[in-house]
Amino acid sequence: MDYSMTVPCLLGVEGLCADEARRLGMREVRAENGRVTFTGEGIDIARANIGLRTGERVLVKVGETPASTFEELFEGVKAMPWEEYVPMNGLFPVKGYSLNSKLHSIPDCQRIIKKAAADRLAARYRLRWLPENGAKYQIRFSVRNDLAELFLDASGVGLHKRGYRPVGNAAPLRETIAAAMIQIARYRGRERICDPFCGSGTIPIEAALAALNRAPGIGRTFDSMHWAWLPESVWKSASDEARDREFHGRYDIWGGDVDPDCVEIARANARRAGVEKAVRFEKADARAFCREGEGLIITNPPYGERVMERGDAERLYTQFGAAVRRLHGWKLYILSSHTEFERAFGRRAEKKRKLYNGMLKCDLFMYLA
Repeated sequence: MDYSMTVPCLLGVEGLCADEARRLGMREVRAENGRVTFTGEGIDIARANIGLRTGERVLVKVGETPASTFEELFEGVKAMPWEEYVPMNGLFPVKGYSLNSKLHSIPDCQRIIKKAAADRLAARYRLRWLPENGAKYQIRFSVRNDLAELFLDASGVGLHKRGYRPVGNAAPLRETIAAAMIQIARYRGRERICDPFCGSGTIPIEAALAALNRAPGIGRTFDSMHWAWLPESVWKSASDEARDREFHGRYDIWGGDVDPDCVEIARANARRAGVEKAVRFEKADARAFCREGEGLIITNPPYGERVMERGDAERLYTQFGAAVRRLHGWKLYILSSHTEFERAFGRRAEKKRKLYNGMLKCDLFMYLA
């Protein structure tokens, strides 16, 4: 059976996520604003959850309906084949959002959708009430321009939570954005790669996962592992496929931070990710960064919004800029939300790309010469 799937992603990475979906063998892949859609079989639900680096979660589409009134929403949701997805004892909470629509009250939309799905399931199972004491089948909805789309969340905990970072630094970089930065830099494991502001180690760890071609979800669990209609065998097959694609080599991946506590956290995170042999972390001051030869710097320095004051951030950018100007043959990919980054850094970027670290709008400044 084919399923229509949607993967929400942070703005700016839709094309990258679509490319990943194609490499995983998905069909009818389309990149849209803030999401990627594609078609696949049951095993592709597992492949997407295990293998996607830049997607936020995998949603299986149940249906869509016009939703300009609550009555229209109720009847449309009730007409969807919920019994094909949610068993008699399935737990089916409802979450979602509404944009540019007449139905803007999220709690009211949740209540209507819950009642409509419950009425349909109760009628099909010939029950007066539904126990909801089984596995979780999270319903997610989006109401946009008076059209409601209904999904089941196959992931549960978001895909960006790989499981290796239980403790972060004061302003952690989302794992999916770190993976996107690495893809934009076209890193394939051959070059030397450095992150002079490594924090909890997210960029070096994601670089190591990419170099090893290790699927980011290989060691974690997903809600759909417990779905009655999705065989356990698809997860084993998808995991075996992912492991068969892994590489084994020697890589030069380095992370430095002036805070020794961050360095210890990064090392612990690398151990949890299983990449401690592919990456090394050291206490180091980015203002004195110096390397011979060539390589990539991919980094996320403090923005001056959450970790330190803007003036302090600007001084840090200036000092870091002076240090890296002494390098030859290095390409730089620096993520910052600071509007005066280029002025403080002392050099205009050859390219810029807008990315969102969570809800924070940033630019990826690329220095390629």
